[in-house]
Amino acid sequence: MLKIQEIKELIKVIDKSTIDFVKIEQEGTKLTIKRNTSQTITAPFVEEFPSQMANQQAIPQQVEKPNLIKNEQTIEVPVQPEAKVNDTHVTINSPMVGTFYSAPAPDADQYVKTGDQVNESTVVCIVEAMKLMNELEAEVKGKIVEVLVQNGELVEYGQPLFVVQPD
Repeated sequence: MLKIQEIKELIKVIDKSTIDFVKIEQEGTKLTIKRNTSQTITAPFVEEFPSQMANQQAIPQQVEKPNLIKNEQTIEVPVQPEAKVNDTHVTINSPMVGTFYSAPAPDADQYVKTGDQVNESTVVCIVEAMKLMNELEAEVKGKIVEVLVQNGELVEYGQPLFVVQPD
């Protein structure tokens, strides 16, 4: 079964690619990710329940396979696009839960600070999740207006990290 962190990483990879649709089936769980349609991810959750129990005293050749009932639920998870702060500013949001780092090492310079120009591929920070250091790119061209979090601070999925004035 896919873990939430794996699903979030998959969303991030698909968001950066040109793929519009992905369907994954693994260990009874189905995950469907559609992009640019309704801006949501649909993940049916399949749980199997035996509808009848086999007779425990029966000889193995006489035991019938129990009927399985599939209970399917749809879980909708919104895809986090850039949030509009106002008409002229957007935010760069955290793609996952983790620890925010403004520099690649404690003694190194910050990736970006207020007033810096960034483009789509500029690394703006690291979000550490489960001992993995994930570099976050700006994905927007413009000027950093404000840094909203401190180095070493815990961040949530979708939490705004930077305010950017797009070019």
